[in-house]
Amino acid sequence: MRASQAFEFVTASYLVQISGRDAGTLVELQQGIESCSDASVFYHTFQSLARHHFLNEGFSNDFAQWVLGSCNRPALAEALASLDLCESVSVAEIRARLLQILDGYCWANPREAAQRTFEKFYFCETVEEQVPLGSAWTLEEFRDRLAELPHASMQFHFLTSRLRLQLRTNDFSHWFQDVLGLQSLARSVNRIDIYTNTLDSARDRIVELVDREMGR
Repeated sequence: MRASQAFEFVTASYLVQISGRDAGTLVELQQGIESCSDASVFYHTFQSLARHHFLNEGFSNDFAQWVLGSCNRPALAEALASLDLCESVSVAEIRARLLQILDGYCWANPREAAQRTFEKFYFCETVEEQVPLGSAWTLEEFRDRLAELPHASMQFHFLTSRLRLQLRTNDFSHWFQDVLGLQSLARSVNRIDIYTNTLDSARDRIVELVDREMGR
């Protein structure tokens, strides 16, 4: 069946820039997250998750990793790492949740929050450049392109799409449901947990689900 609207595969490259802002205490980290750019919050959360996609254990964002490694505050690090990016639809939402956790800790532990750390946290940010990779008009075309999709494109369509769509879903599920009317397939793909899968295994699982839908 030919879709009424093609799926447009895209990849994205990111130029990483040092913002000039750093933090040497938990209070400074809190202040930095409050005032840094959206691109910086994105880099240290969504981009961090993508950079460590091959690890299905450990902390998935840079803030949590720094709090553990440089501040030696495992409970706080775990709280920061508990932020589920797949449930977030805006950078503002992510920033607010991070600040809520840090505000509570700094208020309850003022001495620890003011202690200098082993090494500073350096805020970075990214500039995104999108590159089209081609279209798919049928489920079979989609499946064949998906099977060879690079990591950067998987990240773009499966992770950061939530911010772009402002929905708790991904580009693939959005096309399956809204264009092809395949609601069951859309739900199954959206249930794939990126925290317990690599980008490779998530892609392979989507291919498997599409094959099942086509009766292969």
